[in-house]
Amino acid sequence: MGRRFLIGVVAIGVLGILGFGALAWRPAIAPIAPPPPQSFAPELIAKGEALAGGGYCAECHTAKGGQKFAGGYPMPTPFGVLYSTNITPDPETGIGTWSEAAFARAMHEGVARDGSHLFPGFPYDHFTKLSDDDVKALYAYFMTRPPVRASAPANTIPFPLNIRALQEGWKILFFRSGRFEPVAGKSAEWNRGAYLALGLSHCGACHTPRNLLGAEKANDAYAGAVVDNWIAPPLTAANSAPAPWTREELYDYLRKGVSVLHGTAAGPMFPVVHGLAALPESDIDALATYFAEIDHAGDHLASSDAAIARAMSYARLGSGQGFDADARLYTAACASCHYNSGQTPLAVRPDLALNSALSLPEPTNLIQVLLRGVSAEEGIPGVVMPSFAALRDADLARIAAYLRRTRTNLPPWPNLEKKIAAMRRQIASQ
Repeated sequence: MGRRFLIGVVAIGVLGILGFGALAWRPAIAPIAPPPPQSFAPELIAKGEALAGGGYCAECHTAKGGQKFAGGYPMPTPFGVLYSTNITPDPETGIGTWSEAAFARAMHEGVARDGSHLFPGFPYDHFTKLSDDDVKALYAYFMTRPPVRASAPANTIPFPLNIRALQEGWKILFFRSGRFEPVAGKSAEWNRGAYLALGLSHCGACHTPRNLLGAEKANDAYAGAVVDNWIAPPLTAANSAPAPWTREELYDYLRKGVSVLHGTAAGPMFPVVHGLAALPESDIDALATYFAEIDHAGDHLASSDAAIARAMSYARLGSGQGFDADARLYTAACASCHYNSGQTPLAVRPDLALNSALSLPEPTNLIQVLLRGVSAEEGIPGVVMPSFAALRDADLARIAAYLRRTRTNLPPWPNLEKKIAAMRRQIASQ
């Protein structure tokens, strides 16, 4: 009886493995000779270029100091480091031998030309929603880029998680293939915004928290997450910014890289703004319309004027407060650029009482900006914020604590000096 039971268990296990293997198996698609660039229509290439910008393809497929789209960009995950692949038309290290069908399968199904499953660090769970026409245009664009011979470093995902076939299990749990379906009852503009946010621009990849297996939590869409040691704040009504993210503020932020009522696009967000610059105005309008509904901005419009008035009332804080050592430190380091005596906020003199970084539950983004500064290519063209990394951790902690207690009604951030020291070490290691 015991022997037969054991044999039965083994047989079921073997059948299960064989069944899973059959389910996970994908055929290779035959390689092709790289198509000549002139075989693609110029208008199709131009469309693909705009879509690649709106999908931030260069951001993840270009290593620091490397050639555009040649891969090698490291993406740390809880399971190890993934390195992006070469998507130039080099026939040996890139996608030069990929047919359009092979490229479309990778985008829509997360499967490479050779039949291996792609890791979900490549957001095929979003790209599956792209239309066939958009995928065709992207293929035309990438196949007409200069080929670059460059191999990505080996991923550091440990065994057995590095077995590609096991990704089929992840797909069974979390991936649903299918093109974007317009939502009935919503405007064409809203649906275009949804198509971009859910598909091409994959906004949830950064702004949605993930579970223990690295999948986005479907029930917490756009609820905020930590990305590259920055906080990607909630895009829902849970966003803690003092003033609401209205359609107009969203448009300005996504198109110009700065919102008068929220601050500058810095860190991982500024490449997003640069990428979206390739898309037409109508697409940015659509994204703003979509997210303004997601965050229920219309329900909070009445609070906007009060938030602005309150922020402007703080303008003189720091002056005439000789007894407050923290105020004096802030005045010496920050007030010359952030002081605004008018009645309305100015983009070139950002009011920190409105800045989203001050209202977050963690000081991460504020610390990042204090240590890194804001370069000329981020936010407002030609307007920079210098790094204050030369200041001691204790002084930076005092500035952050002072702003939190004088510009918000929120509880103080604990362990500021310790967090600043840790962030300084992390930045130095990059």
